[in-house]
Amino acid sequence: MQSIKSRVLLAGAVSLLLLGACNSEQNEKPAAAAVKGVVVATVNGTAINKSRVDMIIEHGAAAGQAENPDTPEVRKSIIEKLAMQTLIAEEAVKKGLDKLPQVSEQLDVLRQSVLADAYVQDFIKNSPLSDELLKAEYERIKATVTGSEYKARHILVASEAEAKAIIAELKKDAASFAKLAMEKSADAGSKVRGGDLGWFDVSSMVPEFSSAISTLEKGSFTQEPVKTQYGYHVILLEDSRPIEAPPFEEVKADLAQHLQQQNLKKQLDDLKAKAKIELVEAPAVAAK
Repeated sequence: MQSIKSRVLLAGAVSLLLLGACNSEQNEKPAAAAVKGVVVATVNGTAINKSRVDMIIEHGAAAGQAENPDTPEVRKSIIEKLAMQTLIAEEAVKKGLDKLPQVSEQLDVLRQSVLADAYVQDFIKNSPLSDELLKAEYERIKATVTGSEYKARHILVASEAEAKAIIAELKKDAASFAKLAMEKSADAGSKVRGGDLGWFDVSSMVPEFSSAISTLEKGSFTQEPVKTQYGYHVILLEDSRPIEAPPFEEVKADLAQHLQQQNLKKQLDDLKAKAKIELVEAPAVAAK
């Protein structure tokens, strides 16, 4: 169940802006370095290397950009664009545009960004995670997964009177729940399935719904309407079972990414703690 899997994967997770760098490192192909010196074009004597084209193709694939598949036609298009970019950049340098303060600042920012990304990728590459470590973390998180999940049906209506009328009908014929849901429920998503909500964790439901279902016995329905922000519910509990964590192999890759994030955050926190960082308040924006 997706909600259970999320609890295992996200328990204690660290949010990092550098997550994209983690993913790009995993997609990196070492073979690119071996062909770094292969020239695919020159512009006024300036070489354009195959490795640059490879990098653009690989980054596009990592970002899910279907418009950059690795085909001869796409490579030719990329080379032509790089050639034009090289030519324009040469002209910009001839005009001294690289010396302009705003241009120089942008170049510095881009250089710092590339170096920071390279540092993150190098750290991840040289900080492998063993299966033993991953399994230990899996067992730790697995031990925190407790409680039950439920399989239920419900009928949602706009008024308390409607809900009470449905409950009265169910008391005469409890087997008619699915039929009544299809006829009367305002929940378009579940009414076509006779009110079936499938298996769910109560944490995914609004508090009033969760509280009501946790008091029901298997096969019973609520004797009073359950009011929530969506309206009035009549709930039938079909089954319940203890929550189980997904198999280790199913979450191994995401668990590895989670631990890599933790390790990277610790490394960056250590760097920050040792650094002398002085924040100076930015000047106020001049009135226009």
